[in-house]
Amino acid sequence: MTDTDAITTVSEIMRSTRIAALSYISVEGDLVSTPMGTQDFDEPGTVWFLTERSTDKVRALAQDPRVNVHYAGKGGWVSLAGTARYVDDRERLRELWDASAEVFMDGSPDDPGNGLLEVTATSAEYWDSPGAIATAVQLVKGFVSDATPDLGDSGVVSL
Repeated sequence: MTDTDAITTVSEIMRSTRIAALSYISVEGDLVSTPMGTQDFDEPGTVWFLTERSTDKVRALAQDPRVNVHYAGKGGWVSLAGTARYVDDRERLRELWDASAEVFMDGSPDDPGNGLLEVTATSAEYWDSPGAIATAVQLVKGFVSDATPDLGDSGVVSL
């Protein structure tokens, strides 16, 4: 698979999985994860989330910006490695604000307590799953024969 094909696969998996898990190092030094709704990405190398400025994750990312963003769904699995930073861009926030933001966030896009989390990924590890039924069939095939099951494409690509 070419890097272009791999990036296309990573993008498709990410688009099919709206909720991601953002992992970062807390201020206390613990590895923590939190669910985040992906608001947008033009390419998998830059992902945007809405956040409130006063959160523990924003404080932690100011100290150590290293993150992992994990997507898992029926179409496969993606793990982005990179960095994150809080961005105070009212215009971009208004563009990305939607009805789901009203459920999880206080105020509006004009509220100074709301902003964006920009994740800049350096690499993506992925597994493009053929689906639950096809995977089960391939696993059975592997158990009853010497054939290696075809469990989809996987790999690592630089972004």
